[in-house]
Amino acid sequence: MKQILLLALAGISFVGSAQTHDGGYPITPVPFTSVKVTDAFWGQRLKASREVTIPLAFSKCEETGRYENFVKAAHPDSTYKVEGYSFDDTDVYKTIEGASYSMQTYPDKKLDRYIDSVLTIVAAAQEPDGYLYTARTMNPQHPHEWAGSERWEKVEDLSHEFYNLGHMVEGAVAHYQATGKKTFLNVAIRYADCVEKAIGDKPGQLVRVPGHQIAEMALCKLYLVTGQQKYLDLAKFFLDKRGHTERRDAYSQAHKPVLEQDEAVGHAVRAAYMYSGMADVAALTGDTGYVHAIDRIWENVVSKKLYITGGIGATNMGEAFGENYELPNLTAYCETCAAIGNVYWNYRLFLLHGESKYYDVLERTLYNGLISGVSLEGNGFFYPNPLASTGRYQRKPWFGCACCPSNISRFIPSLPGYIYAVHDRDVYVNLFMSNASDLKVGGKRLTLTQSTGYPWNGDIRLEVAPKGKQDFTLKIRVPGWVRGEVLPSDLYTFVDGKQLGYSVKVNGEPVESRLDKGYFSIDRLWKKGDVVEVHFDMEPRMVKAHEQVEADRGRVAVERGPVVYCAEWPDNSFGVMSVLMNRKPEFTVEHKSDLLYGINQIKANAQALSYDPDGRLNVKPVTLTLIPYYAWAHRGQGEMTVWLPQEVSAVVPERR
Repeated sequence: MKQILLLALAGISFVGSAQTHDGGYPITPVPFTSVKVTDAFWGQRLKASREVTIPLAFSKCEETGRYENFVKAAHPDSTYKVEGYSFDDTDVYKTIEGASYSMQTYPDKKLDRYIDSVLTIVAAAQEPDGYLYTARTMNPQHPHEWAGSERWEKVEDLSHEFYNLGHMVEGAVAHYQATGKKTFLNVAIRYADCVEKAIGDKPGQLVRVPGHQIAEMALCKLYLVTGQQKYLDLAKFFLDKRGHTERRDAYSQAHKPVLEQDEAVGHAVRAAYMYSGMADVAALTGDTGYVHAIDRIWENVVSKKLYITGGIGATNMGEAFGENYELPNLTAYCETCAAIGNVYWNYRLFLLHGESKYYDVLERTLYNGLISGVSLEGNGFFYPNPLASTGRYQRKPWFGCACCPSNISRFIPSLPGYIYAVHDRDVYVNLFMSNASDLKVGGKRLTLTQSTGYPWNGDIRLEVAPKGKQDFTLKIRVPGWVRGEVLPSDLYTFVDGKQLGYSVKVNGEPVESRLDKGYFSIDRLWKKGDVVEVHFDMEPRMVKAHEQVEADRGRVAVERGPVVYCAEWPDNSFGVMSVLMNRKPEFTVEHKSDLLYGINQIKANAQALSYDPDGRLNVKPVTLTLIPYYAWAHRGQGEMTVWLPQEVSAVVPERR
């Protein structure tokens, strides 16, 4: 069973077990190492990550002194000036994590040797008792201003010592899974032991919780890898003591004990990581109180605090959730790291509950607010992902606070692990992308080959090849957008009156099934050569937001399938803020293979409003062109908007 758990961990930021009585998730993830993506859409992203993003992140770690910090920490000196951020070490850890995932599917001896050379530097910086935090160690007399005068003094504030531990463990486990080497894992274990000895309820220990969460998730992973109960106990301690220490503010989700929380508040990345950690601890300990809490918080987010792009975190003040229904567009923060955290959280909720609604949120985030954070070429990044722009945004190759680029480095290579999952004799098909996969159902090997043009069309073909004949249930997710649900809430609704349909065939013959938790289930005795054909109607749809979302009143958004669209300046000869959508626009869809690595472009009839020099309002019929939101800001700086006026009061006419 331990080996199954380790495989489930490989390359994905969650934990899983095949059986509930073993303390893991009821549903077992199929590790990305068992899935070979052949998809045109995602294949391009994975290739860019492997060939551009990860090498770029390593080069930036070198250029910006991340490695030098470890070298200095190995030879501390009171003359060193400690600069940068107290969590700069994590950029190295996260990039190693992403590279390790990549090496599992695309072995690279040169990259392996490079990582070994980096780990030599990292290991040399570790203090004899396991403490590893360069922001203090390089100059103990004058450490980083956020570090405090002694260990753990400011760990609930700005030191990020536990945050560094979390990313270290995540990276170390990934490296161990990829290479079988314990070089990095042993470093992480020693630091985890250092923390575990210092922090707790025992005499002589300090009661502290992470200022920035992620150690909770990582310690669960370390528990599964080592079998050491103390790591799981520490993860639970960090959660249970939150709201009971000196730090009791909403920014760090410490305003209440975690079991009493019912609203998403504060720093969105910290929140999503904490909710994910709560799911992990619940799965491994059986403590359902955590599940009830994150279920309540999830309902709050999905019904009142989620952008149509799947982004979370409305305000740059604290990179935080806003009030209920506070979802501004021009100033939307929607940090890329928060989108990644939202995927982690929703995936865990699926593993706990087996309901497709969590994947509806995950898919929306994945295709829109997450991949918008990295350029198609893989070499430019957004920190915030606004839903409107007057032209001041462009992706950058790196940031002083580089959490988003290094987080993208570790997420994208793990993507194939989100496609399938297994529970007893049920096989879940959750994402649609061309791939070949090997999995086990009831101890028997099964090969699935998926081919599709998704997200540009809704046709999916699944070739089923069991070893011999095999009795199992194939559960195909029917996305909410097919069933007339923008989200599993009333935060957004379709307003065009269209009814989309879907069909499923097995070996050319139509099959029927009642949807169970959003899944179309086919229960039969399968044999090699069986083919399942799925068709989802896919048309442009108009969406409106809940009336209490002030920023979107009088406006509509356009989406098609899982992709949210926007209007951007290069495609339109008029200001996109000045457009007025027709009440019943006629949409046309055209595939542009030579534009932005291949997209479906949508056009609609609309009107452009402008003031002439005398202040008179002019109305001009125009054709409005829309592109996928994730692809904006690749052709220079200019206007962009997701929410398009359909009421005159929402239009900002151009002045000529």
